[in-house]
Amino acid sequence: MVVKRVALGLAATAAAGLVYAAGYEVRSYRLRRFDVPVLAPDSRPLRVLHVSDLHLTPGHRGRAAWVRRLAALEPDLVVNTGDNLSHADAIPTVLDALGPLLELPGVFVFGSNDYFAPRPKNPARYLLPLDRIRRQNARDHAEAVDLPWKELRDELSSAGWVDLTNTRASLTVDGRRLTFAGVDDPHLGRDRLGDVAGPPPSGADLAVGVAHAPYQRVLDAFHRDGYQLLLAGHTHGGQLCVPGYGALVTNCDLDTARVKGVSRHPRVGGPGASWMHVSAGLGTSPYARVRFACPPEATLLTLTGER
Repeated sequence: MVVKRVALGLAATAAAGLVYAAGYEVRSYRLRRFDVPVLAPDSRPLRVLHVSDLHLTPGHRGRAAWVRRLAALEPDLVVNTGDNLSHADAIPTVLDALGPLLELPGVFVFGSNDYFAPRPKNPARYLLPLDRIRRQNARDHAEAVDLPWKELRDELSSAGWVDLTNTRASLTVDGRRLTFAGVDDPHLGRDRLGDVAGPPPSGADLAVGVAHAPYQRVLDAFHRDGYQLLLAGHTHGGQLCVPGYGALVTNCDLDTARVKGVSRHPRVGGPGASWMHVSAGLGTSPYARVRFACPPEATLLTLTGER
């Protein structure tokens, strides 16, 4: 009898957790704020809005409306680190979500879900070794339906946002010269680091490295070349986390301690280490619409003078 009551209690707890994760937390959008001391001493602050992993479908009107309201923050720059799409007909929803933000200076890279339609997956596969996950993903993408990423790219570019796919670029933002290096999605092996290799141009007020997935080879290359701020998404913050412990997986080779938020790279920090922000993102695959102990998020980074 006792065993039966315990089993029933555990089943009820699991069911309640699933209802919370799928019914509430996955729609509990949050704005996170961090100060990051990457500018020259005594510089006035620069506000950067980092959005990632929207995973929008035509039905995600609530998520799109929440993203639109972020324009009220009046950031100086918007950085979008990909996975905007989850449906072939979602471009109007993405453009509606980003609409007022597209009037601001912005840069972007794409992720795998901008290129390929999502497919059902066994969630347990994310606990497998990373090389096995990538091999399975490669097989999935070989059979996947292409999404209209070129149309999305053209829409974002025509609005004035800079496409950082395997390229370098510079922008003047709030009177400061920012230089960027970006790569195509490392999770797909599309990053061409040789195309962006080398130190940033002299005279820049800030050098920023941008990628969808925070793979170590990309982070290491940006750090070696002297990029002070690194921005990425992809991890979903672990998506299903253990309260008091954190993420179990990152879906890349980044350690779980840095699955979201601000940290240093290399992890040991110290003089010369880059600052990094990994966004836990705002969405999920339409086949895994749950989050637990990891609310969906966008982030306002206030860049300040070095202390």
